[in-house]
Amino acid sequence: MTLQNLLRIGKLKDHLPTAAEVLRLLAAVERNLADVAVTGISDETRFDAAYKAIMQCALAAMMASGYRPSTGETGHHVTLIQSLPLTLGVDNAAWVVLDALRRKRNSNDYTGDVVTPEMVAECAAQANMLHRTLRQHLQKHHPQLLEAGK
Repeated sequence: MTLQNLLRIGKLKDHLPTAAEVLRLLAAVERNLADVAVTGISDETRFDAAYKAIMQCALAAMMASGYRPSTGETGHHVTLIQSLPLTLGVDNAAWVVLDALRRKRNSNDYTGDVVTPEMVAECAAQANMLHRTLRQHLQKHHPQLLEAGK
């Protein structure tokens, strides 16, 4: 699957990214990662913050690539995770873990499944890895999106 294929089947829309929106997403990622580190809140809330940071990283990477998900359709979280090998070069092993975290978040949201401290740690580790990867990718391929005022 390519980004063009996802566009053709209606999962993506063309998008012209701006530095302001990418910088806002990066700031949101950093706030969510800070929230994950607050041990006085529930594991479920910390997991949600880490998962949100993953989605924000995936969205920023997709926008930098010139697309955004079609949020009018169901499955845009799947599309964001699916796109990570294409937008950030995430390897298959990491993709499998990220997709499992997406499924766990879904299960927790709709069934109340318990979130364990180990799951929080894994989700936080993946969010931090994705954040580092995104920053490196933007610096190398889209430095103009890291400049305020552009």
